[in-house]
Amino acid sequence: MKNAFHAYDIRGIYNEDFNKEDVYKIGFFISQLLNTKEIVVGRDGRNSSPEIHEALLKGITDSGADVYDIGLATTPMVYFATANYGFKAGVQITASHNPAKYNGLKISRENALPVGYDSGLDKLEKLATEGEIKPVANKGKVYEKNIRQDYINFQQKFLKDCSNIKVGVDISNGAASVIIRDIWPSDFTYINQELDGNFPNHSPNPLMEENTRQMQQLVKNEKLDIGLVFDGDADRVVFVDDLGRHIAPDLIIAAMADYFFNERKMKGIVIEDIRTSKSVGEYIANFGGEMYMWKVGRANAAPRLRELDGIYGGEFAGHYYFKDFFYSDSGILAGTIVLGIVSKLKAEGKKFSALIDEITHYYNSGEINFKLEDKKGAMERVKNYFVEKEKPTAFYDFDGYRVEYQDWWFNIRMSNTEPYLRLLCEAKTKEMLQEKVDVISKLITQ
Repeated sequence: MKNAFHAYDIRGIYNEDFNKEDVYKIGFFISQLLNTKEIVVGRDGRNSSPEIHEALLKGITDSGADVYDIGLATTPMVYFATANYGFKAGVQITASHNPAKYNGLKISRENALPVGYDSGLDKLEKLATEGEIKPVANKGKVYEKNIRQDYINFQQKFLKDCSNIKVGVDISNGAASVIIRDIWPSDFTYINQELDGNFPNHSPNPLMEENTRQMQQLVKNEKLDIGLVFDGDADRVVFVDDLGRHIAPDLIIAAMADYFFNERKMKGIVIEDIRTSKSVGEYIANFGGEMYMWKVGRANAAPRLRELDGIYGGEFAGHYYFKDFFYSDSGILAGTIVLGIVSKLKAEGKKFSALIDEITHYYNSGEINFKLEDKKGAMERVKNYFVEKEKPTAFYDFDGYRVEYQDWWFNIRMSNTEPYLRLLCEAKTKEMLQEKVDVISKLITQ
């Protein structure tokens, strides 16, 4: 079970990294960890989710706590149920964007705040591994809780008339299928819309460009104004512009600025992660927004956005966080906001692609992954080489290293969910970008 506990959640290959007995133990101790007798539970459409669901509910009820089961759901639906109805604990059964053989648990506390390894999963792991299990005589009950209409009403508060644009939506055979067509217009072009835990059309990770190729082609063939691709549990979304280009998710943080700062006249902080393009901060500065750079991952971003009382934020991985959504992330809400922006642009005779080009001022490598044993040693080699060679204009060391210079920067960090060292580099010219990537790559692999 140890391999399944990570920085942000519990996740792994089901029946290898963890099994239903482990899930039972985790369920048994959640009420103790979060000091509550009422727990919201949802699940995605993975093939192993029903078995995990059964074990989780048995564990929770054997501890004497009640389950409020919302059934098949996106992960943001569990966040909504937890925060909107005042629960102190919520659990979504999902492995998010991972392949079909994976599954896991995302746990939230009061106000839908994430429980990460540093904020409770470490204690839960210890309890589930070493704690004594004595099922209580007065077992908890399971109640079916229907949040559907409340959730639809909430999401539609942000929806504008999009009848002037042509939209493609790739549900990726994931959990978005349980709710998306009740929120968005029926005349959008939906593909891969059947819930299928085998993910037959492509892996449910839209950050990998090959998984957005189907949407890229659809946008070109049908001359759509925008395409959207969801991950497996719909907490993330990736966008394709009218030219069929896969858009780096961090650029969408900038694209949302007009909605929050101009249209809604909001003032305050926007969160970005340590991998975010410099283009984003430069663009948002035009609106008077203040950028705050922080660590990667919901377990880091959501609590910090709440602490700062920020307006919104986003990550390179396609998570977008909103004060309006309990400081949590929602792929559908992010999509709704961007659809409104694209509709407004079209009414003004402008295209989504033109906005993206207006934002972008750098050449970007995208994330390059290196699988190697001594990740820490490689990181130190790279940092020492560049920091000693020439003085950076900025240096950040809270999530790997981000080293900035006048015309280029890079971030190197260890993945919290996969066995990789990740490099991202950005430069003012294509030639400079290639030169820097080559140098860093050699340092990593030497």
